[in-house]
Amino acid sequence: MGDAIWNFILAVYVARWDILYTDQKTNSLRAKISSKFTLQTPTTNGNNKKEIPKSVLVTINKAPPLPPLPAKSKKEINILSKYFQPKKTLVENKSQTSYNKLGKSYAQASKPSANTSEVLKIKEMFPSLNAQKIDQVNNIVNGQSKPKPRIKMTTKGPSRKHIIIPMSIDNVSSFMKNSFLNVANVNRQLRNAKTDVLVDYIRPDSTGVIFVTNKVAQQSDLSIINQYVKNANDINSLQVEDARLPKSKSYLKIIGIPFYPHPNSQEKLTSADIKTILRQNHIFDNVSLASKPRIIKVSPKSDMAIVWIDIWDVQSGHNAKMLINRCFNVSNYIATVRGANMNPGVPQCKNCWKWGHSTFSYRIQGAKCVKCNSPHKSEHHREFGWCCKANAKINSPRLEIKKDKPCPHTFKCSNCKGDHQADSNSCPFWRHRFNREWHAKKYTEICVNRSQSICSEVNGTPNQ
Repeated sequence: MGDAIWNFILAVYVARWDILYTDQKTNSLRAKISSKFTLQTPTTNGNNKKEIPKSVLVTINKAPPLPPLPAKSKKEINILSKYFQPKKTLVENKSQTSYNKLGKSYAQASKPSANTSEVLKIKEMFPSLNAQKIDQVNNIVNGQSKPKPRIKMTTKGPSRKHIIIPMSIDNVSSFMKNSFLNVANVNRQLRNAKTDVLVDYIRPDSTGVIFVTNKVAQQSDLSIINQYVKNANDINSLQVEDARLPKSKSYLKIIGIPFYPHPNSQEKLTSADIKTILRQNHIFDNVSLASKPRIIKVSPKSDMAIVWIDIWDVQSGHNAKMLINRCFNVSNYIATVRGANMNPGVPQCKNCWKWGHSTFSYRIQGAKCVKCNSPHKSEHHREFGWCCKANAKINSPRLEIKKDKPCPHTFKCSNCKGDHQADSNSCPFWRHRFNREWHAKKYTEICVNRSQSICSEVNGTPNQ
């Protein structure tokens, strides 16, 4: 009975009704089907003996098997596997309460998840596209455009445990001569004020000096340190600014400013002019510049300029957001403030004077002179520099130069081998300080040349 049902289902599936054995009296499909599965009992011959009814088997010819599906090539299977990948099961970790993230297939990568049929239609229309391109086309079709890239214009500042006191270079050198006594005197005044803040050490910086404390200083602590520094010996208080905590830095640019601001004059726009313009506009009242404004021409033949300014800000960039898209008058022109991508540039180490790493990441103990590249501090060049000492043993005897006179000798730059110091503005490494690719390429060439010279010395062949 089971075989008959199965054969019937196969015959119906392939729609071959002509092989079904039915009598001519039944017309409906239901009658045809029921007549084949009902037991037929023969009539009796007048005797009272009942004959056992014999079931009449229905013979239904078996339908031919279904044609097999066309086999997929290995390439097609690999293509389809990008779109249909099984989810990774969650792995329970006894030591951790969190679960691992589910592995997502290609079709689940976009948010919201893309319809598989749409992905396959795109694949059929554009068979040469890869999975990433198909995802982009699918997002465009569904109206899911890529979000606009955000400008990263605010950097994270140093630790809040630093206290920055801007001052001139002469004041920095005078103040750092007695740094140990200054730390002891400042901590004595802080203890007398019954505060928990203490100074660990003092270090020089390009803008002044930095007091490193054990805790974040309050305004009362800043006033104590500020008063001590301005009243210190050999310090010009007029060249010392107020102490402040470090902040983040935001990068902005001002467009629409004339490169020649003075009418009937060919005088170029200077940084002093920009500072005067910013002080005269009320939108810059609560803004302090972090560095000197930089001015460039829009194009070589243009009379307009772009001014790049760096301002002190918080990590959220609140001050920069208050200035962006604000307009102000510059003579007869209307200038606009825009956001700019931050580009801190390539750092230069103040110990070895090489580019590509900061001073604090320098692992070798000791420093080198920026002038002669000898193992001593740059400020001690007159005391330890060999060029200013007398030497009678060489072919051309060298006389000693008095210590009160500056060193008249010139040396090669340790980076470009030019006739200037390693921190000179005329060095090509300094001019390309915002181009990391140029620095990487240059140092690669230096390493290759150095290896070739070493190989030539070992082999005894001249370096080509």
